[in-house]
Amino acid sequence: MQPDAVATNNGGRILVGEDLHVEAQFSATDLEAVLAHELHGARVVLFTAEALYVDLPSGTQPEAWMVARQFRPLAEAPSSGILKVGFYHPGVADLASRLRQSHPHLVLTGAQAPYPHFLTVTPEGAHKGAALTLIADTLGISHDRTVAYGDSDNDEAMLEVAGYGVQVGTLPLLAPHARAQVPVQEELGAFLHAWAERMERGGASMERGT
Repeated sequence: MQPDAVATNNGGRILVGEDLHVEAQFSATDLEAVLAHELHGARVVLFTAEALYVDLPSGTQPEAWMVARQFRPLAEAPSSGILKVGFYHPGVADLASRLRQSHPHLVLTGAQAPYPHFLTVTPEGAHKGAALTLIADTLGISHDRTVAYGDSDNDEAMLEVAGYGVQVGTLPLLAPHARAQVPVQEELGAFLHAWAERMERGGASMERGT
C-alpha cells in the first residue's frame, strides 16, 4: 500500500504523490546559530533530504537507526539543504531556552518529557500541524475528517489540527488535544483493530473513547 502523501523532518518536507510541496531549509545564519550549541560531548545529527550526518563523541557508538540510514560524518555535511538538526545531551533544555530567546522563529521540540535529553530544531513553520493542514487541503479532505496519533510535544500542533486526536502515552501536555488515549504504544495495534472492526460494522464514531 502506498500513501497519498508523506511528511518527514517533523513536517518540514512534504510530498503529495510524487510532487514536492514543501522543503523547509535552514538559512546559513540560522544554521550557524543552532550549531553554536556549546554542549560539550553532544551527539549532533544533521538531516538533508537524502542523507544523515552525525557527530559522535569519541567512544560513543551510533544508534541502530543511524547505521540503518548509512550515516556520514558531520564534517562531510553540506552548508545548505539542512532540514533538521538533532542534539543528544543532558543540557539540551538550556540550549532550547537560549534559542527561543535569540531565534523565536525556529521550531524547537523535545528537551522535556518523554525526551528530556533530545532536542530537535527545524526551520520556521516546519512542524507537524502545518504538514497535516497542507496534506489535508491538497487532498481535499476536511480537517474534521482527519485523525492523528502522537506521544510527544512535537505532535501537539498536529493533534490541535486533527479532527480526532489520539494520545499515545500519558504526557499531560497532549491530554487537552486528544479525544482518545492509548496508554502504551504496545496497545495501539489493538486500538486500531477495534476501530477497523467498528468501521466494518458501520458503527465507527469520532467521539471520545469510542
